[in-house]
Amino acid sequence: MTDADHRPVLVGIGVATRREDDPSRALEPMDLMLEAVQAAGADTGSPAALRGVQSVSVPRGRWTYANPAGEIARSVGAPQAQSVLSTVGVLQQTLIGNACERIARGETHTELVAGADAGYRLLRAQLAGVAAPERTQTDAPDCLLSPKDELRHPVERRSGLAMPVGLYAILESAWRASNGWSVAEHRDRIARLWAGLARVAADNPHAWNRRAPDAATIRDASAGNPLQAFPYTRLHCSTWNVDQAGALLLCSAARAAELGIPRHRWVWALASTESNHMVAVSARARLEDCPGARLAGRAAIEAAGLTADALDLVDLYSCFPFAVQSYAAALGLPPDRDLTVTGGMPFAGGPYNNYVLQATARAAERLRAGHGRTALVSSVSGVVTKQGFGVWAATAPAQGFHRADLSDAVARGTATREVIDAWTGPARVAGFTVLHGRGQAPRGVALFDTPGGTRAMATTDDPALVDRMQAEEFVGRTLQVRGDTIVA
Repeated sequence: MTDADHRPVLVGIGVATRREDDPSRALEPMDLMLEAVQAAGADTGSPAALRGVQSVSVPRGRWTYANPAGEIARSVGAPQAQSVLSTVGVLQQTLIGNACERIARGETHTELVAGADAGYRLLRAQLAGVAAPERTQTDAPDCLLSPKDELRHPVERRSGLAMPVGLYAILESAWRASNGWSVAEHRDRIARLWAGLARVAADNPHAWNRRAPDAATIRDASAGNPLQAFPYTRLHCSTWNVDQAGALLLCSAARAAELGIPRHRWVWALASTESNHMVAVSARARLEDCPGARLAGRAAIEAAGLTADALDLVDLYSCFPFAVQSYAAALGLPPDRDLTVTGGMPFAGGPYNNYVLQATARAAERLRAGHGRTALVSSVSGVVTKQGFGVWAATAPAQGFHRADLSDAVARGTATREVIDAWTGPARVAGFTVLHGRGQAPRGVALFDTPGGTRAMATTDDPALVDRMQAEEFVGRTLQVRGDTIVA
């Protein structure tokens, strides 16, 4: 076969969204995955498509299965298929890129990537005080992918930043200061940005929340929309308590033709790029910058023979506003264009560790329907710790599929700071937030640049100072720190 015969095409897309208030009737994640996989198979129009799968890849979700890919392979009649499981900290785009690369190299002709989460089922079970049982698997995957480093620094965890929202809010403060916006102006901006995502979700039949709240509702805290980490309210944050699944069935062009899948339903994989260089938030010299997005994102666009303004459809990973804004700036995309095809993770739904599958499926739906010729779907792992990009097209490209790992280049272009356990003395605020927890008093958290060039983190429970940190710009101010406490 020629190289053109090995070009990877997306031929089957499947999504599953369930909302069952009774947890005893809700599908467990494995069954959601199987539903999406069957939908992807049916989408090809070829009964033999799933039986020919040679590799199945699954990103880990909030479940305990040992080898979900193996169960999927057996269920579709492909028990000899390689089973792959990736842990949290591996880019979802990595699984898609790996699958496309194996096809492009002629190592396989059919690949399946599937994922699911049932966070709503877990929530409903917790509220009802009942268990949410899952089937037991005792076999192991053929391949386990894991990150090489920790996603968070120990200092961050000790400061109460165990969840991503606080770290993203610190990055958000640095982004605001770098752009010279006031606190109020910045809050207005991200509320308008998020209201735009919500309007897209309203037109997405797969979206979890199609009610399209307006900017004022998103911006301001309320009983139904409490602050999480200033300036983020709940509506700024990814909605992970969803029952959603996605599946992507990829073939070589030759296999797709052999199966008789109509060419107008093929979506061509043009490029997949990523950066796996890992730096904890507190060690990043420039909190507002994202070199991985700039280098890997632009490499994907260029490899596809495109420019940023030639991208018809874009889905930027939308766990929190900073991720969207920093990616858009890195790629040269104007913030006033549509930056999502789904409606974003707060509204379309952000199933734990597999949103990119749903976003890619929705992009493919839109391309097939004639709503554009090209699409870019981005991926994030950690706190914009890793960056990934996939570029797709409705028509056959002149060039072959391109895959690149930009980790080394990103490492060379990323300045870091040593993070120390504690600091006493004056220090300059690099980024900050106020954490809010149910039944807990708000707590201010700040990341400092010390006079010696190191980084330190400190907190405050002083109500007056906490109030000021939610009304004034503190980035760039010099404060007094004693150990791990802000004293003035």
